[in-house]
Amino acid sequence: MTEHAHTPGTQPAGGEEFWDDRYRGSDRVWSGNPNAVLVREVEGTPPGRALDLGCGEGADAVWLARQGWQVTGADISGVALQRAAGHAAEAGVADRVEWQRHDFAASFPTGRFDLVSACFLHTYGEFPRPRVLRAAAAAVAPGGILLVAGHAGSPSWDPDAHPGLVLPTPDEVLEQLQLAGDDWEVLVVEEHVRPAQAPDGTCGSRPDNLVKLRRLR
Repeated sequence: MTEHAHTPGTQPAGGEEFWDDRYRGSDRVWSGNPNAVLVREVEGTPPGRALDLGCGEGADAVWLARQGWQVTGADISGVALQRAAGHAAEAGVADRVEWQRHDFAASFPTGRFDLVSACFLHTYGEFPRPRVLRAAAAAVAPGGILLVAGHAGSPSWDPDAHPGLVLPTPDEVLEQLQLAGDDWEVLVVEEHVRPAQAPDGTCGSRPDNLVKLRRLR
């Protein structure tokens, strides 16, 4: 789950059918490149077990697997997961990635992970994102990293890109996680503007935010 196409003025539902239709509508929805924030924050980290929430077509999971991580990629869309599995096979890392379908409002991957990544885990409709992020935090093993990246606003080319979608600030994300301070080290809490390409190919920008934490115990 990440950036969305929409018809201005509408607020589409964000469940399994919506995302399956979204992926069926194009041979490739996303660029195929890993999220830059993931690469920046994780590159060089000793690999272990990673959980990629809202993995979509699998670019982040495949990149992690190529870095030596054993990855669980989870998404609500079975169509996206089939596509992701194909990309992992093409990249020669199919044995390093397990794909799981989850509606995070109803189920969540089991286990503990050295990295839990929730990059642009946004969707429309009823979605308990704070509760899902708390589940993500609970899945981090001692010494592991929680990475939560999100949009902080609309892109420069479309001020009304996300009608009805709540985009919390990084401080609000940190508050929603309800973490015991003695158990966590706060590494990054920031908002930034990054270059982004508009659908017509022109250069634009969009505001994003990042929360990066290390579990101490």
